[in-house]
Amino acid sequence: MRVAILGNSGSGKSTLASQLAAGRAVDILDLDTIFWEPDQIAVPRDIAIALADLNSFCRSHDQWIVEGCYGNLIEAALIYEPELVFLDPGLERCLSNCRGRTWEAHKYSSREEQDSKLEYLLQWVTDYYERDGDMSLAGHEEIYASYDGPKRRVSDVHIGETRNGV
Repeated sequence: MRVAILGNSGSGKSTLASQLAAGRAVDILDLDTIFWEPDQIAVPRDIAIALADLNSFCRSHDQWIVEGCYGNLIEAALIYEPELVFLDPGLERCLSNCRGRTWEAHKYSSREEQDSKLEYLLQWVTDYYERDGDMSLAGHEEIYASYDGPKRRVSDVHIGETRNGV
């Protein structure tokens, strides 16, 4: 199994990755962990370093899932011919999921720190539909449309259950 999951913040990427990997020997790479500088909020790493980490991960695991909103990193993973899953549940579902997030200890030192960033996150989620670039709906649609490998676009996301493997 090789899967690349793409979508807006709050679309269910991490949850889907965990569900797909449950009970299997599948490694997951949350692209947040290679895109951003460790122990710093909103400081991107040099893209060459992030790409090197991504390629190292993909080459060193037989089965893997990569997930994130970073179109440039997802696109780089597509050379390994994974199934591309584009999660697109819509703005309201993404906002609701962000508001209901549990504490992400791998990203924030405390729940309070995470909560202090919530308004910024909600604005980021909302702007996804209007902004340009590889972290936008338009950018994600372009990546999805241009990928010739196995792919599916999922708008009816059911967190906590799977449908046809998703």
